[in-house]
Amino acid sequence: MSYDFDLFVIGGGSGGIATARRAAEYGAKVGLAEYDRLGGTCVNRGCIPKKLMVYSSRFPQLFKDAEGYGWSPVESQLNWQKLISAVNQETIRLNGIYQKMLDNSQVTLFPNYAKFLDSHTLEVGEEKITADKILIAVGGHPVKPDIPGIEHTVVSDAMFQLPEQPKRIIVLGAGYIVVEFAGIMHGLGTEVVQLIRKDKILRGFDEDIRDEIQGEMIRQGIKIMPETFPTSIEKTAEGLKVHIQGKETSEMLFVDALGLAATGRIPKLEKLGLENVNVEVKKGAIVVNEYSQTSEDNIYAVGDCTDQINLTPVAINQGRAFADTVFGNKPRLMSYENVPSAVFSTPEAATVGLTELQAKKQYGDTGIKVYRSKFRPGYNVLPGREDKTLMKLVVHQESGKILGAHMVGDHAAEIIQGVAIAVKMGATKADFDATVGIHPSAAEEFVTMR
Repeated sequence: MSYDFDLFVIGGGSGGIATARRAAEYGAKVGLAEYDRLGGTCVNRGCIPKKLMVYSSRFPQLFKDAEGYGWSPVESQLNWQKLISAVNQETIRLNGIYQKMLDNSQVTLFPNYAKFLDSHTLEVGEEKITADKILIAVGGHPVKPDIPGIEHTVVSDAMFQLPEQPKRIIVLGAGYIVVEFAGIMHGLGTEVVQLIRKDKILRGFDEDIRDEIQGEMIRQGIKIMPETFPTSIEKTAEGLKVHIQGKETSEMLFVDALGLAATGRIPKLEKLGLENVNVEVKKGAIVVNEYSQTSEDNIYAVGDCTDQINLTPVAINQGRAFADTVFGNKPRLMSYENVPSAVFSTPEAATVGLTELQAKKQYGDTGIKVYRSKFRPGYNVLPGREDKTLMKLVVHQESGKILGAHMVGDHAAEIIQGVAIAVKMGATKADFDATVGIHPSAAEEFVTMR
């Protein structure tokens, strides 16, 4: 049977674009539908603009540090509008780069929604388009908790569009997105109160990482209120009035402009017309096998809409593995073991492999050995900063294999990215010990732990 396209991709985020381009490299005729700006959440409302704001938020501390190194005091004021404008201009520049990449790969772009009519037919705008293979790469979107007045809050996407910097903000949630924004806004000079339902932030991360970041955030001046949640939000002439209930408190808090609700994200499956095809959806996410194939043989899905490991590089790797397998005659699977990740909080954290608790669950308390180092890095000495760097290795006792590596401190993401290569290759503690450290550096601690 003849189709309009060999592959049609629904979604122009990082995963969808990477897949489309890789398939086109193999000679496939590829179409792609994206109703919004190219680049998806990561480029437009996530990783990239967030990291730029993280950079900006750290300058006040750098100004203070400079005095310890002999520089005269710096008096500087943040121009919020200039920052937001610069951040958004960068996302627009990246949108253009993605467009050029699609053009160079001869991928046909349809700036519309795509909806399934059947397993091989899509309604794209006012057109009906057929494709042999169809890839769903629509990503996810943030959700707010069901609280009276929640409509007066914003989700993380909107933080890059605020016309004015809030003087006081309440952030709701304990995941990495809200932790990152708590640090960003605090660093930029906003008073931050963070409400979390449990006793600690960053569920799922190693306990030492959780403790270290939470303690440092509190030390910096962020007010974290554990086991506390809002019961209602009212809009008043002075701002938002937030009624909170906690284990040991029941009170009202005020913010001048808004609250940030960042309690989770879910796959963005609305308007896809999945009821017209045999694609299984479970717990709100598309079910796929190890080859990213859905229950409909010719339909595949990658990225956050499958709710596996919701990271941009994972979506890209899934998509390229699909294209290599289906169009390149190079079958391969995406490996979900030892996927590194980072939290761009202040302080920064990064991790790869098993947490200590995960390792104990798998190998028993006596089956692992933990190496831990906490120290004040050399950079902090002259400015008189007391914050420490934490490094941790979780090791399999019998084989010596590194099961997990975790870090909290400056440049954690850059350091763990390199460590992740060794962990992925199956390095042992002896391999780390045999590696000569770079001195003086914080990173050398990973190869000198005893």
